[in-house]
Amino acid sequence: QVQLVESGGGLVQAGGSLRLSCAASGRIFSINAMGWYRQAPGKQRELVAGITKGGSTAYVDSVKGRFTISRDNAKNTVYLQMNSLKPEDTAVYYCHAGIHTFLVPLSDYWGQGTQVTVSS
Repeated sequence: QVQLVESGGGLVQAGGSLRLSCAASGRIFSINAMGWYRQAPGKQRELVAGITKGGSTAYVDSVKGRFTISRDNAKNTVYLQMNSLKPEDTAVYYCHAGIHTFLVPLSDYWGQGTQVTVSS
């Protein structure tokens, strides 16, 4: 069974920084793309940043230049460095990964979510 465990959320003032981590564990054969989504109250979940196995990245326009996604393939871990945070970045952030296990073909897995709150 695969688990994605997130950490690093919290409360920060506007202009501050946070770093989210998400570690995948279990009988993993390989991990394809990984990413971070967020969902604010009353809004749909949106893709914030994604990274391929080879390291290519993509960001939603609202975070470009402020957020950086990276991954450590040896540790099955993806990170999201968030700088210059704004109140509108407040949301629950979810980690996502496309994972092959030894028994299950490529499937989507999600973390439990971590709250990020940015005060003005």
